[in-house]
Amino acid sequence: MADATQGALITYADGRYTVPDVPVLPFIEGDGTGRDIWKASRKVFDAAVAKASGGKRRVVWKEMLAGEKAFNATGNWLPDATIEDIKRYRVGIKGPLTTPVGGGIRSLNVALRQILDLYACVRPVRYIAGVPSPMKRPQDLDVVIFRENTEDVYAGIEFAAGTSEAKRLRDFLMNELKSKPIREGSAIGIKPMSQFGSQRLVRRAIQHALDKQRSSVTLVHKGNIQKFTEGAFRDWGYQLAKAEFAGRVVAEEEVPAAGPGAKVVIKDRIADSVFQQVLLRPKEYAVLATPNLNGDYLSDACAAQVGGLGMAPGANIGDGYAVFEATHGTAPKYADQDKINPGSLILSGVMMFEHIGWDDVAAAIVKGIAGAIAAKQVTYDLARQMDGATEVPTSVFADRIVEYLG
Repeated sequence: MADATQGALITYADGRYTVPDVPVLPFIEGDGTGRDIWKASRKVFDAAVAKASGGKRRVVWKEMLAGEKAFNATGNWLPDATIEDIKRYRVGIKGPLTTPVGGGIRSLNVALRQILDLYACVRPVRYIAGVPSPMKRPQDLDVVIFRENTEDVYAGIEFAAGTSEAKRLRDFLMNELKSKPIREGSAIGIKPMSQFGSQRLVRRAIQHALDKQRSSVTLVHKGNIQKFTEGAFRDWGYQLAKAEFAGRVVAEEEVPAAGPGAKVVIKDRIADSVFQQVLLRPKEYAVLATPNLNGDYLSDACAAQVGGLGMAPGANIGDGYAVFEATHGTAPKYADQDKINPGSLILSGVMMFEHIGWDDVAAAIVKGIAGAIAAKQVTYDLARQMDGATEVPTSVFADRIVEYLG
């Protein structure tokens, strides 16, 4: 573990990071296969930083504890010191974590998002040539999904069937609020969605589209049924776009009259329709802004089109804090076998370097991954679906990526 005193802090003010040439970046190794994929990823990251900067920049990695490793060392699944480290160093990366069985934290990932208010789950989905895909034209899908990360079902407000809490809530809803009938013995969950939470998510999605010159932002919702939650998400999104981005965005129905000055088209689609359209007409979508549950399903469905979660990066981003992560699970049966594809974590590192403004490093890593895949020197999950591929261990796949950094 590197000595954090060798590096300097990333600072944040007025919505922008200031990044030194030698920043301290904290990492959580992860459980299960996290150990293998972190070693491989770090090798790639360090090589890419050195190559892109001509040796002028480097990263000092500081390990944080979470998950099984933290529990075994401290008796705590998510130590306070880990939260303080993320707050201090602002930007970090993590491997997959085990969800504790039984009491305590329901999900370590959810806990991190809620404690640090990492309100935007960001999932770019793009195709890398040569990756096996079930689609005829996987390259047509190039979308960034912004999923609200703290409300909706992730608020975790639910009451088990048969409990006194569920009965009292049922009685209150039916007797006091005159709701529609609720069957006796029902489990009940509450789906809070606020204007504040919805609009800050949409704001980030629109700003991303403007910054990256993406053509549209689509508000994905089920407002035809859930009019006051999902429907409000849609309405609040349009209101935000009109109030804060006037002259830079245009509603879809206004495009013919908008002229050449409008940069980003704002539109909305019903959630089930979008699931169909990302298959049939993927080129029509550039950025998707979604409530929590819709985005959860949609991001994995899109990832399946370009090779699955093994090649799907992710980030949890707030105002001044960000944690980048592999999107797959711990796969404990493959732990310490040097077998698992590290692509998800490596591509999450690409997002991390883009986030701190090191675009040259990010581009080098993408080039390295593309080169290794084109050479068909890949891990088992890709090799078994590629004609003429050579299956290599996790560590060797990392070596091949380093060779092709460019």
